[in-house]
Amino acid sequence: MSELEMMVIPEHIEATGDYVIATYYLQTGRDLDIVKKISSIAIEQTTGTWVAVPEETPEVREKHVAKVVSIYEVPGNEYEVPESQDKRQWVFQLAYPAVNFGPQIPMMLSTIIGNISMIGPLKLLDIKFPPGYLSQFKGPKFGVEGVRQLLGVYDRPLLNNMIKPCTGYSPEVGCQLFTRAVEGGVDIIKDDELIADPPFNPIEKRIKLYMEAIRKHYEDTGHRVLYTPNITDGALKVLDNARRAIDAGANALMINYLTVGISALQGLAEHPDINVPIMAHLDFAGTMYESPVSGISSYLILGKLARMAGADMVVYPSPYGKFPLLRERYLQIGHHLNSPWCNINRVFPMPGGGVMPNCVDVIYRDLGLDCIMGAGGAIHGHPMGPVAGARAMRQAIEAAVAGIPIVEAAKEHPELQAAVDAWGLIETEGNGIFDIKG
Repeated sequence: MSELEMMVIPEHIEATGDYVIATYYLQTGRDLDIVKKISSIAIEQTTGTWVAVPEETPEVREKHVAKVVSIYEVPGNEYEVPESQDKRQWVFQLAYPAVNFGPQIPMMLSTIIGNISMIGPLKLLDIKFPPGYLSQFKGPKFGVEGVRQLLGVYDRPLLNNMIKPCTGYSPEVGCQLFTRAVEGGVDIIKDDELIADPPFNPIEKRIKLYMEAIRKHYEDTGHRVLYTPNITDGALKVLDNARRAIDAGANALMINYLTVGISALQGLAEHPDINVPIMAHLDFAGTMYESPVSGISSYLILGKLARMAGADMVVYPSPYGKFPLLRERYLQIGHHLNSPWCNINRVFPMPGGGVMPNCVDVIYRDLGLDCIMGAGGAIHGHPMGPVAGARAMRQAIEAAVAGIPIVEAAKEHPELQAAVDAWGLIETEGNGIFDIKG
């Protein structure tokens, strides 16, 4: 048996579900031996090193080496490589024996995109998990259905507010801002990712004040609100912070899961003491996905992996806001979070970063009913104040669900009209997903 034959995965083995299949982009020089290159990657990430070692036997390779599933060149040169083409681009797939790393994310990522993340222009595009492997992950405790049940809201997208300014204020000032947003009709309020437990705004004091505002509001209106305090900290402190937050009254949590580590999110989601929804914040993600030729795809780290780890809600960039993200990537993230996926509960996608009333309708058309509109400045920076800012967002959501253009809805709602006057409209024509002519 040749080396390539040993490395190629037979179809009947692929069907057993014993392999996790990774898809990569690779850029090479024009004369590189691509079969040798990809075979070397497969061995490097499983059984081998730069020199043969005695215990790397054929039997060890057969059971533990990654298998080559496919190699494609883009564009698909057939009989020659044009003289003008000094670089070649490849998409290839490797199947990794799940027995090598088991049902955990850190070792799985160490295997799939560990050392090879440093070899140059290579990017991890996607990972396909067989149902048998995926069944070993519990995923979100609540997900879309559970969060909706807690809030008692089933017929519209949810509204989240990020308190602004991001940091630097006292619990008392924060409570004033919090109370105004609640009064305006938000469903969820999250801490900004830049505030956790600083001396000028201790988390337990903040939680007690905010949750008392929620209690009073519920008694007056019957409207339920979730508050997600930021429990981000060192890995050994996160669980303790979560317990402290819940003991202080928090009915949800938020974590900057990519700076703490994705396994910290999984640990929280699977812990029996943590029986509240968890919001996963995206910060730090750009260091992983922004390069088109290296790193990890945005829809993998903000989509599949966050969902596997147990997030109930995931914050990620809106293409209509202040952080650049291709619309197709934002749609892919939403798809990976909110489509049926074996045993893993569906997760709320929450586009944020400059979301305001003028883009509510297009986000609703993009993602459907089960999404969260994440608005910070559009609420606290509204010309008529935070109460009006929250009302304007709710008015935009209700108009979108009813199919009423925002310009028409604004005529009936001064808060929404003020937002339109302040920030204008966005061009949403041409976003039809079935238009193949564009």
